[in-house]
Amino acid sequence: MPLEVTAPRPLRVLLADAAPMQRSGLRAVLTGAAAGGPPAGATATGEIVVAAETGDGGEAVDLARRLVPDVLITDLTLPRIDGLAVTRAITKAALPVRVLILTDHDTDEDVLTAIGAGAAGYVCKTAPPDELIAAVRAVGTGGAVITPAILNRILARVAEALPAPETTTSSKLDTLTDREREVLIHVARGHSNAEIAAALQVSETTIKTHVGHVLTKLRLRDRTQAVVLAYETGLVKPGA
Repeated sequence: MPLEVTAPRPLRVLLADAAPMQRSGLRAVLTGAAAGGPPAGATATGEIVVAAETGDGGEAVDLARRLVPDVLITDLTLPRIDGLAVTRAITKAALPVRVLILTDHDTDEDVLTAIGAGAAGYVCKTAPPDELIAAVRAVGTGGAVITPAILNRILARVAEALPAPETTTSSKLDTLTDREREVLIHVARGHSNAEIAAALQVSETTIKTHVGHVLTKLRLRDRTQAVVLAYETGLVKPGA
């Protein structure tokens, strides 16, 4: 009797944006409902479903607690509770909900504050649909995403503020094995697990294990913090 192949569970997404038209457009992009695609609520492959949407920050937190979606996509500007407060509330509650900020605000302070609040992703509303969908997939499966243009700008700013590598806290990396350092360098350069696995000629499962060890040993929350630490310690330099 042939074995049944179980389809992967779709990513469940919660939308939080004060503008109904923005939510409608976002739902269409994520679910493929535009241009004669399938109805809202499911993609052609069932990869992403929109579990709920709201235009209110307080309700976004309530829905996140009640529905526990994989990803909350939120603007920074929301009534009652803004997007940063929503992110902090979810982080403080230790909900297994990954937050992706989707906003028009892209100042360095906005991005750094959002990361500090616990956001796993930061994307501008001007991003093309394929970039947004890729960001949702990455965040929903445990990764971290910052729009490349913003990331490059922030890393340059971080590098300018850093002391010489020999005076930094590079000792933090002493607990890592040579292979774990190598993996951290790839992570800092924005490579996916699959890309790292191909470069090091090992399985993707092995890379996931190495990344987990790096985060645990360095007491980091996610890959975004790992990227920042790699630059802070001088392990990776901008443009290198």
